[in-house]
Amino acid sequence: MKIIIAPDSFKGSNTTIAVANTIEKGIRKVFPDAEIVKIPIADGGEGTVDALVLGAGGKFKEITVTGPLGEKVQAKYGILDNGAAVIEMAAASGLPLVPENKKNPMVTTTYGTGELIKAALDDGCRKIVIGIGGSATNDGGLGMAQALGVSFKDKDGKELGYGGGELEKLAVIDVSNIDPRIKDTEIIIACDVSNPLCGEKGASAVYGPQKGATPEMVKQLDANLRHFARIIKEQLGQDIIDVPGTGAAGGLGAGLIVFCGAQLKSGIETVLDVVNIDRHLPTTDLVITGEGKIDGQSIYGKVPVGVGQRVKKYNLPVLAIVGDIGDGASAVYDYGVDGIMSTVNKAMPLSEAMGRSSELLEDAAERVMRIIKIGMVMRRSDIL
Repeated sequence: MKIIIAPDSFKGSNTTIAVANTIEKGIRKVFPDAEIVKIPIADGGEGTVDALVLGAGGKFKEITVTGPLGEKVQAKYGILDNGAAVIEMAAASGLPLVPENKKNPMVTTTYGTGELIKAALDDGCRKIVIGIGGSATNDGGLGMAQALGVSFKDKDGKELGYGGGELEKLAVIDVSNIDPRIKDTEIIIACDVSNPLCGEKGASAVYGPQKGATPEMVKQLDANLRHFARIIKEQLGQDIIDVPGTGAAGGLGAGLIVFCGAQLKSGIETVLDVVNIDRHLPTTDLVITGEGKIDGQSIYGKVPVGVGQRVKKYNLPVLAIVGDIGDGASAVYDYGVDGIMSTVNKAMPLSEAMGRSSELLEDAAERVMRIIKIGMVMRRSDIL
């Protein structure tokens, strides 16, 4: 029996590779001789660098960059064996880097993300995959572009500072000094967010509050991004105001498209392509995936459904082992997932479930394998 284990992380309790290793332990209690292939997966958010480096082969690098509040932070990125780089914007510009009492998207910057891109260029990478989930920013990619050499000036010729609050001052964009290597580099944005840059479904209105924006800030930030888009259209000839996905990561999607020529692609599909999961599928009997919680929203770009839809092309069974089964989870049965097993084996508080995550995950994997073994016995006995 050949089994592929291709899970997402269980956020707050276990990393992607830890989940895969723990599921393997449970499987081997029932099928000790099974051939197991572990392929860590992510959807473009947290864990994308780990998933791609571990799944496709490569190495990690760490550099000092500018954090979201202008402070220096250490940020990790990956260089794959094929020479491509993989970056998580959250490593340099993410919400976890901002203390709760300092959340303020008027001042947070994506400058460090630009520094990560520059580091990848310095490493000779001419293909860069960027996961842009988990941002603390709402600057439209202003900081990212500044780090790559783009000049943004006010009406008096003064360079803009950091943050989405600065965009209202923007008068002139000068791209003449942008890093020339950008034009020879393929940049892929791994993201499943389809929000436009502005409006009620835009970056500021939908994601601003979780980054610390008050209702007044949301209005100002939205107006600033609208002004940013207008200047881009007038001076650079690109109309991005209604392009789906430009609102991702506080408008970083827009900045990457405009200044780096980036392509916006499905996060899970991009990851599955890079790790080349398809090369294993023709000889596989079962695929196990999973995430911390599966529910009705999982059909929108989440790992189990992404894996399920890819695997179904090969007519293989797909099982999701999850921490919690939420409302509407049965919707995933129409998207390639054949069964769901929860790790929770009795009533318990969330804190206990997360604290015992590894133990419960291993137990769930063993339980589901025992059920599969029963099915195999029944098939051999012609009961099925």
